[in-house]
Amino acid sequence: MANIKSQKKRALTNAKANLKNAAEKSRLKTAIKKVNKAVEAKDKEAATKAFNEANSLLDKAGTSHLKHKNYVARQKAALAKAVAKI
Repeated sequence: MANIKSQKKRALTNAKANLKNAAEKSRLKTAIKKVNKAVEAKDKEAATKAFNEANSLLDKAGTSHLKHKNYVARQKAALAKAVAKI
């Protein structure tokens, strides 16, 4: 642990941010898995609903720099293509 007060605060802030980011990444992965599961089950309604939620989470992850913009674009395109195939 650091000796300087501001660095101690910074370490605590980083730890909080790390937990928040990990939770958001996990939430995003879960949303993507829901879409893929609905597509495998050929449930158009559930897939569309899950896709809309995943799309929103992907946009938020891209704008907050949680995920790279190219990753976001690639995932959105792949999910849209999978949902459209049903």
